[in-house]
Amino acid sequence: MTGKPDHIQAEAGRITISVDAMGGDAGPAVVVAGIAMSAARNPDISFILHGPADQLAPLVAKKHALQGRVEIRDVHDVVTMEDKPSQVMRNGKGTSMWSALDAVKNGEAAGAVSCGNTGALMALSMLRLRKLPGVNRPAIAILWPSLNPQGFNVMLDVGADVKADAEDLLQYALMGTSYVRNSMDISQPRVGLLNVGTEEHKGRTELKEAFALISENAEKSGFEFVGFVEGSDIPGDIADVIVTDGFTGNVAIKTGEGTASLMRTALKEAFEYSFLSKIAALLAMTSLKRLSKRMDPRRVNGGVFLGLNGTVVKSHGGADAMGVSAAVKLAFRLAEHGFAEKLAARVASVGAHTQDNTASRDLRAATEKD
Repeated sequence: MTGKPDHIQAEAGRITISVDAMGGDAGPAVVVAGIAMSAARNPDISFILHGPADQLAPLVAKKHALQGRVEIRDVHDVVTMEDKPSQVMRNGKGTSMWSALDAVKNGEAAGAVSCGNTGALMALSMLRLRKLPGVNRPAIAILWPSLNPQGFNVMLDVGADVKADAEDLLQYALMGTSYVRNSMDISQPRVGLLNVGTEEHKGRTELKEAFALISENAEKSGFEFVGFVEGSDIPGDIADVIVTDGFTGNVAIKTGEGTASLMRTALKEAFEYSFLSKIAALLAMTSLKRLSKRMDPRRVNGGVFLGLNGTVVKSHGGADAMGVSAAVKLAFRLAEHGFAEKLAARVASVGAHTQDNTASRDLRAATEKD
């Protein structure tokens, strides 16, 4: 149980995921139950679990699927939801979150998963893993249920940074398409830029500039740019990747979560209204279960931090065992595909191309002025 992770990987050919056991609202028991669920389903995964050993060891010992597949890193400090990111960056060295990220930094794990404070996790991720060369602002990408054949769209940024200029939005498009290729096996993703309308003359200046930059890089980078899209297109089938700034993206996902909760409550109330409605619910049970499964947020729990030298997945703070398992599955799948390395290569190649184009435009402008 406490063997070295590289030793575990060498013996069984497993991919190791580093997990912060202490960040979730429900405590470490739910996190351990979630990784046990992942271990039972996937023989190719092992874990480094970070938190107080006296709490974690008994929980792990009860899970047969975890025997021989977990190393516990004994750390006693915890990042709370109330902690400010700046404070965590200065004083967070002894926390389970810091330890989980260091395992990725040191090459002991292929990715990290945490249910903890989003702002603190992003701040520590940038501090410990650093940004990829050429990336100005990392982004958080999430899966959104959609009408597309794959069942989901990717949207980014959803809260890593409230600001984004035209070059940032281009980088989000590049990172989002790389994510879709590696998580959904779509060779040429369609990218849409979120705006208040689909007409090219609408929107803020940075959106119009981003429109031109993304259009210019689409063919070279192997994606199709469908232009501006609206909020109603986020769950639609027009695009596979929705690009926006962190402020707009975060408002969108919180609105979506609230609307889904309202729909679930309204449906429950409608089917419990009368004796006949209860019979109708009984007759529709199979269809309702299918709908519930498709809309279950636990199946796609996990926002990926893109633009870092390593894979970090942020699980929802209130996730249950199924949600934690989904976040672990996502981290494993990205590690299995070598996503971090592919993303770094993609950003570097297109970054050089963009710089060349910018230099050419500046030279032409200077020549015309002369």
